[in-house]
Amino acid sequence: MKIICIGRNYADHIKELNNERPKDPVVFIKPDSAVLPKEQDFYIPEFSNEVHYEVEVLVKIKKVGKHIDVKFAHTYYDEIGLGIDFTARDLQAQLKEKGLPWEKAKGFDGAAVIGKWLPKSNFKDLKDLNFQLLKNEEVVQQGNTSLMLWTIDELISYVSQFFMLKKGDVIFTGTPAGVGKISANDYLSGTIENEEVFSLNIK
Repeated sequence: MKIICIGRNYADHIKELNNERPKDPVVFIKPDSAVLPKEQDFYIPEFSNEVHYEVEVLVKIKKVGKHIDVKFAHTYYDEIGLGIDFTARDLQAQLKEKGLPWEKAKGFDGAAVIGKWLPKSNFKDLKDLNFQLLKNEEVVQQGNTSLMLWTIDELISYVSQFFMLKKGDVIFTGTPAGVGKISANDYLSGTIENEEVFSLNIK
């Protein structure tokens, strides 16, 4: 499986990082080794002093597709979830300054948290989903999919122009505003429509 991530898909998050609003979705890849094993703590890597959490709605692809039309994109997934795109922000800033790829800052071991998968049929409207990230039981990020610049189906269609989608692939659909630094002994948990779908300790 591959992990396809979308950057800059919420206007408020673009503003908070002083990034330019893109004309097309910003796409990058995390390797499968970035997935944090279930029930495992996240250990802050030695190469970064500023790892940030970024909570995101996830989509799991259920069949092979290429050049998918937006109107058919909904047939390529039955499950959604929530996860964290951990980012070594200090390392990312250094790489961006030099015009270099971000993979070291985004794709390191454990940098992709994938929570429990939920049937999309559980939800009335995927374009109006509330989700939250709590740090030490306080809400630090909250978003709604209605605020996405590109919808889930639009992202699937766009990404499939460049990468053949395969069963088991996961798309991280972008993070809302409120990203911030983690520290040892923090406790993170994520909810979709008030249902907790992941929790983890930071070491």
